[in-house]
Amino acid sequence: MARYTGPVCKLCRREGVKLFLKGDKCITNCTLERRNTRPGQHGTSRARKESGYAKQLREKQRVRRTYGVLERQFVKHFGAAANRPGKTSENLLQILEMRLDNLVYRLGLADSRAQARQLVNHGHFAVNGRKTDIPSFIAKPNDVITVRERSKGLEYFKARSLMLAQKGVPSWLSLSINDLSGRVITIPSRADLELPFDEQMVVEYYQR
Repeated sequence: MARYTGPVCKLCRREGVKLFLKGDKCITNCTLERRNTRPGQHGTSRARKESGYAKQLREKQRVRRTYGVLERQFVKHFGAAANRPGKTSENLLQILEMRLDNLVYRLGLADSRAQARQLVNHGHFAVNGRKTDIPSFIAKPNDVITVRERSKGLEYFKARSLMLAQKGVPSWLSLSINDLSGRVITIPSRADLELPFDEQMVVEYYQR
């Protein structure tokens, strides 16, 4: 499983915005709030004026790093989005949102997408009753994501079930706390996501 293993707070500092890569820790103990400078020895120096290309690159990196996807996989998702009817930018976000690791995070079964990715990879979830341990699995409307029976007895999921009542889920998902399961009601629209991205700049980056 290819994944980024470096310090994630450095990614937020590089992008200059909170990417919430550590879940609730980003709210209570954020490095960006203490060191609002770019990482590296020249981080405190005056930043140059960004070109159009640089702005597109930074926006692409923000989206990619927020969802925890490496460049090779991200390019594949972009290619799939470009081949779908409709706006490529909205298609890309929908594909990223329908990844299994993101859905586990959105349902509140993990504190961050990185944690959700690890839980999926360890085989704790099933989709429509079938064990699925591929974080990049793309779900469809009416797919049901459940914690496997053998995993429900783990202390992590026992504690998580008590916390779920305090967490909300997006309108395009439904959650059953008793069963530790969720269902994809529909593919989210751009208005449903409320993400701080200009995804059109990502399209411009790859189409330059």
